[in-house]
Amino acid sequence: MANFNIDAKKDMTYDAIVIGSGMSGGWAAKELCEGGLKTLVLERGRLVEHIKDYTTMNNESWDLELRGAIGPDDKKKHYKAIRTGFIGENNKHFYANDEENPYTEVKPFLWVRAHQMGGRSLLWGKQTYRWSQLDFEANAKDGHGVDWPIRYQDLEPWYTYVEKYVGISGEALGLPQLPDSHFLPPMELNCVEKEIKQRLEKEFQGRHLIIGRVAHLTVPHNGRGKCQFRNRCDRGCPFGAYFSSNSVTLPAANVTGNLTIRPFSIAHSIIYDETLGKATGVKIIDSETGEMMEYHAKIIFCNASTLSTTQILMNSTSTRFPNGLGNDSGELGHNLMDHTYRVGALGTFEGLEDRYYKGRRPNGIYIPRYWNIDDNSKSDKFVRGFGFQGGAYRPGWGGAANMEGFGEEFKDSLLKNPGPWEFFITGFAECLPYHDNKVTLDKNSLDKWGQATLAIDCEWKANELALNQQIQEDAVEMLEKCGLSNIEGFDQKHEPGFGIHEMGTARMGRDPKTSVLNATNQVHACQNVFVTDGACMTSNSCVNPSLTYMALTARACNHAISELKKQNL
Repeated sequence: MANFNIDAKKDMTYDAIVIGSGMSGGWAAKELCEGGLKTLVLERGRLVEHIKDYTTMNNESWDLELRGAIGPDDKKKHYKAIRTGFIGENNKHFYANDEENPYTEVKPFLWVRAHQMGGRSLLWGKQTYRWSQLDFEANAKDGHGVDWPIRYQDLEPWYTYVEKYVGISGEALGLPQLPDSHFLPPMELNCVEKEIKQRLEKEFQGRHLIIGRVAHLTVPHNGRGKCQFRNRCDRGCPFGAYFSSNSVTLPAANVTGNLTIRPFSIAHSIIYDETLGKATGVKIIDSETGEMMEYHAKIIFCNASTLSTTQILMNSTSTRFPNGLGNDSGELGHNLMDHTYRVGALGTFEGLEDRYYKGRRPNGIYIPRYWNIDDNSKSDKFVRGFGFQGGAYRPGWGGAANMEGFGEEFKDSLLKNPGPWEFFITGFAECLPYHDNKVTLDKNSLDKWGQATLAIDCEWKANELALNQQIQEDAVEMLEKCGLSNIEGFDQKHEPGFGIHEMGTARMGRDPKTSVLNATNQVHACQNVFVTDGACMTSNSCVNPSLTYMALTARACNHAISELKKQNL
């Protein structure tokens, strides 16, 4: 694919260095390479080449010894990530080794990592939503956190730029709290979802049920094939139907001839030159040999993922920055956020037993935020809001695991009578940016390579708990009024991290005294260093953040290239 800098050391200087090859790192690589910059991408994990390294993409459950479950040794290796319930035999190789990469939970916090080329872009849920003006103004209006240094109109053209390239399927609604994207044709709601949509929108004015907006192609796009409804996305998609760095942005960067990738490269710290007053490179540890070495560049993009980027900045100490690169404000490591998760309701839909659905749609329904969007929806119980994801389905063969029976007649009965329709919704609520939700370096706990690890001290507070209570109450009420039966509300009371939307810890802001980054994602006091992954976020909305990371990255790269040409960096 690309030029790989693995053994050779003769070429240690580039125009740009990108730390990380995941969602935002892939975009940084593409934009910088297409802008004519010789770019080195540092990836701490192994190489994963599109299609070639999707080794389980066609597996059936019966191809595996434990029918997809992982054994005791792998459970030990992935003892953190296994708490998600997402990891199995078919995708375990895309999750980081938790034994080699420990962290301390001062309070319970799940940190899911993926150390390979493409990072978590190989594992994400692909739900893709624009933030709104409501989101970018929230901190300023309700007084929580600091004001964003940008507004929706600053990012709007970059959302469009990214969407046209990535390919987002969905339908337009014209809602101010959920701006429409540049859409490919939407996936289809199934028959029960269509019925519930009609009932819900009749019973609740201002609430909408739509098909999820996802980075899945429903038609061929930019040389990639459309989704085949296999729902095996977390194994890697051989059709390139969903967006990942491996199938989209890194190949685009490679075409330019300007891309170099160095795998097995743990970014230890950013090198700061006291005389020049700027960063000059990145110090890395070769994860296979343990050797420390340096690479140099004019600009550096930090895209290692929220907490890893902050860990690198904290490690980057100097006389000028004794507490971490760019940490004049003391805010580095603080204001950690995630979305609340796994709170909602489920029930049984009676009727339409003669109907089914075709394929395994890798998408569900979405109910956009409807609280605190205007004066009529203002709550006195909490600030901000939440949205719902979910869907309708009929139980598969697994529902017969404890049923008596065998043979042809038994198997035919499972095909003819798949069970009743069930429908569920689960909420994702916004978390406020609290200063005391934070990470620190734990120098008493070292990883396999002798680096200080992170201690994570984060919890839900009163506002998030109030939102969760409202989520469950609303979910039960909506299912009741939509005519479902056997309704059960649920709140699994998960700790932060389960949403896998960790954000903050190196926030953007207007004032260097209260933030780490400026309006174009540059470190205030070291402007040739950019942070465009989740660490930069000043608040976290209630919608999935990846599209915003991509748009921020494209925008920051455009600024970086322009400033380099002006010799300002």
